[in-house]
Amino acid sequence: MSKKPKADEPQTPPAPEEEVPLSLADDTDGSTQPVDGDADAGSRPDAGDASDELLDEGASTGGFETMLGKLVIRHGFATAEEIELCDSQLREAAETDEPRTLTDLLIDNGFATNRQLTRLRREFEEKKSTEQIPGYKIHRRLGSGAMATVFLARQLSLDRLVAIKILPKKFSDNEKFIERFYKEGRAAAKLNHPNIVAAYDVGKAGEHHYFVMEYVDGPTVYDRIKQGKRIKETEATQVAIQVAHALQHAHQRGFVHRDIKPKNIMISRHGVVKLADLGLARAMSDKEAAEAEAGRAYGTPYYISPEQIRGEVEIGPPADIYGLGATFYHMITGKVPFTGKNPSAVMHKHLKSELVPPDHLVSKITAGCAQVIEMMMAKNPKDRYHNATDLLTDLKLIAKGRAPHFAHRSLDLSGIAPALKADQPPNTLAIPRRPAKSSFLDSPGFVVLLVILLASLAVNIVMLLQWLSG
Repeated sequence: MSKKPKADEPQTPPAPEEEVPLSLADDTDGSTQPVDGDADAGSRPDAGDASDELLDEGASTGGFETMLGKLVIRHGFATAEEIELCDSQLREAAETDEPRTLTDLLIDNGFATNRQLTRLRREFEEKKSTEQIPGYKIHRRLGSGAMATVFLARQLSLDRLVAIKILPKKFSDNEKFIERFYKEGRAAAKLNHPNIVAAYDVGKAGEHHYFVMEYVDGPTVYDRIKQGKRIKETEATQVAIQVAHALQHAHQRGFVHRDIKPKNIMISRHGVVKLADLGLARAMSDKEAAEAEAGRAYGTPYYISPEQIRGEVEIGPPADIYGLGATFYHMITGKVPFTGKNPSAVMHKHLKSELVPPDHLVSKITAGCAQVIEMMMAKNPKDRYHNATDLLTDLKLIAKGRAPHFAHRSLDLSGIAPALKADQPPNTLAIPRRPAKSSFLDSPGFVVLLVILLASLAVNIVMLLQWLSG
């Protein structure tokens, strides 16, 4: 067996010979981002560490240039002596016709890189935006992506920790993104389930749109995979069961999530699994939105369903079940189901390539678990579990070590005939079959005799009837 790739570094096989024409929703639409993509520098650990201290700096008391010297010293980008040198150069430049900024001089002198200062500026602006949300005290940044930044905060009125998602300032005038942002909040507010991250508030403070939600004090499933390469089948099954309960609740209330993936599944320190990020959730009854998004692939390539790739109008529960199946696959094997050099290549494989059964990659995986995943990831939605209720039935059965009720692995007989032929000894003489012993009942003479007897009987009956009538 070939060496297994790291969970956060999927293999990249050659591109498929045939490409399917796809119209992708780009990153600015908040979708089709690979799970391992480095969307932006702000999502990296070093940027997050810097922002943790930055949020305690009181950065909003002045402009970025005013606070910059203190920030670069705090984060070790420059020393106090180096800042003093830059200050003297600033004073000299102020007397010329070409005034300089501290940012310019830090870069020119090689004390800090443009990348480091860009991160500091972004985090400084994020800090200022969050301080403008009344009723909340910001503690630190939890993470960021293309569409939003999430902060840990304390809700002062109820004295509880919450997570606050902030829409980037660059999207604050974009009606399309604002509507999607509030749509997520409204969708989350209509769902009330212990396995779904709860929504508390959504609104606008100054120029900044925010969404307040339940804070989950634990890692994502993706973090767990990255840490341990894969998750034990028993634990992964329990995660899948809890997510299936969340989907059952959402689907019964008319919503499809459309972006089930490890990064959107969180595990609290008490072991409660929470489904998060309803940014792509859509009401199944919203035909207008479905028509507007037709022909575009919304989702994350490693976990997206074939019907989402095709941009079909009718996207229902089976799409979320497929995404959960792909996530389940990743959990127990440490590998995503399909890989490729770009999102289009990955999605092409979701459409055309056969899934390698998970128990072919990890022999310890039980046949029942593999069967359930294969049914969850059937390419045709009609061949998948029709709803989360049926899926839960099978997940609970395999959790008890029993065979699934709905999922069955079809028997492949294609290799049996050649195998039997190969097992036949060489130079074997074909012995003609001995004809079966013939029976008198099969002979032509018996048939003729039977006809004569029947004819004689008929004649006798006719003669008897004539005698009786005379």
